[in-house]
Amino acid sequence: MEEMEKNNRSKEQIVMGDVIGLLHIQDENTETRDTCYSSDPNRINVTDCQSDLNTDIPWYVRIPSEASNKSRLENNGRAVLVVLRFKNMGKDETENYTVLNNEVYGITMRAKISNLTNKIEMFFTQKELVGEASCSSWDGKGNLTWTTFGCATKKINKNTIQCLCSHLTFFAVLMSPPGVNLNSTAENVEALSFISSIGCGISMFFLSVGLFMHFLLRKAKSNQATKILMNMFVALFLLNLSFLSNESIANTEDKAACVFIALLMHYSMLATFNWFFIQALHMYLWLIRQNVTVTNYMRKITVFGWMIPAPIVVAVVSLGEYKEVIITATSGKNRRMCWITDPLIHYIVNLGYYALVFIFTTGVFIMIVTKIVQARHIKVADGKSCTFRKQLMMVLSLFLLFGLTWAVAFFSYGPMLIPSYYIFTFLNSFQGFFLFLYYNHIHNDVAGNFSDDPESSSSTTTIV
Repeated sequence: MEEMEKNNRSKEQIVMGDVIGLLHIQDENTETRDTCYSSDPNRINVTDCQSDLNTDIPWYVRIPSEASNKSRLENNGRAVLVVLRFKNMGKDETENYTVLNNEVYGITMRAKISNLTNKIEMFFTQKELVGEASCSSWDGKGNLTWTTFGCATKKINKNTIQCLCSHLTFFAVLMSPPGVNLNSTAENVEALSFISSIGCGISMFFLSVGLFMHFLLRKAKSNQATKILMNMFVALFLLNLSFLSNESIANTEDKAACVFIALLMHYSMLATFNWFFIQALHMYLWLIRQNVTVTNYMRKITVFGWMIPAPIVVAVVSLGEYKEVIITATSGKNRRMCWITDPLIHYIVNLGYYALVFIFTTGVFIMIVTKIVQARHIKVADGKSCTFRKQLMMVLSLFLLFGLTWAVAFFSYGPMLIPSYYIFTFLNSFQGFFLFLYYNHIHNDVAGNFSDDPESSSSTTTIV
């Protein structure tokens, strides 16, 4: 850069063995606009962004003017961009993959680039492209380990693919779609991770207290609703435990341990969803249907709650989709976790699974809230008013029991992206604490208005 300034040059080619590149500096008087670069066998070139994509070049990138403006802010009015191409990159022989064209590209702008409205687009071309191509990223540190997590791959034609990569924040990564542009979340990683850690730690403590109180003090007096709640406590405790230990295990770079902790976290999350469903089903049977009994009821729902997730996680682990994920913060500190790396599997297994649970629990929630309001009107007619505070606590209790707070993930788009992440992270990391309050203080208020045990029904319809 010093030599370029002395000789008043804006571009300089870089050659270092198998590495070639281009250092491009746009001074403060240069018009800010989208910048495009392409690669031929011997050099990196500045390309006209208005021209059609040349399918004969192996690589092409479009840098939006917004990114250049951010670079100017941190480089005294100059937009600095360095593009490097690395040839003959080695690969881990234990992994069955091939690097397209045997080339890896790196881009830096000497600035923290985040919260971009327009994405940075990259195109890779190879004649007669063979195999299933997938865009991957590497943090540039440690072992050459690639991850497809947060990278969207679009096939333009039989020879060209387009890459749009992004990363997710730490706790919301459990539910948020990996295909959306989440560059703006990088600057919030530290805050969200802090909220997650504090919330999950507090939840684990109070879940432990709740389980202790139940098994050592109140087990003999528990009804079916309480037993269901205790199973939910166990599932949430495992989820929080696996989440809090995930990053530490990922940092060990032990692949077997990484697969195990990802599997445990995924299993406990799906089990938690199952117990949301079971809680809604239980309330539907005893509050809406009423006069219903089910033979071996607790045994059946216990098997359903804990066994259904097992074949799902076995299928995912057999596909080899539990891997390390890199989560980037604007501070430059990367966080690692072990999770699912395939966006399609994430959509189907996690979002799809919860969507089914959400539809059922929401339907039951609406029916029970309607019944609560009707019961209040009846009591008012009898001269015994049900206070608004008590009614509100009933509704909030159901909202927590049915896991409806997880639905915030469905609003992680557009202007709601960052707010929804903070809401999602706070509500769900502290969910164990809120449920403990329900167990210890609120449960009697809600249950006291309705019978939640089949034994209280004088006449029953048996469901086998």
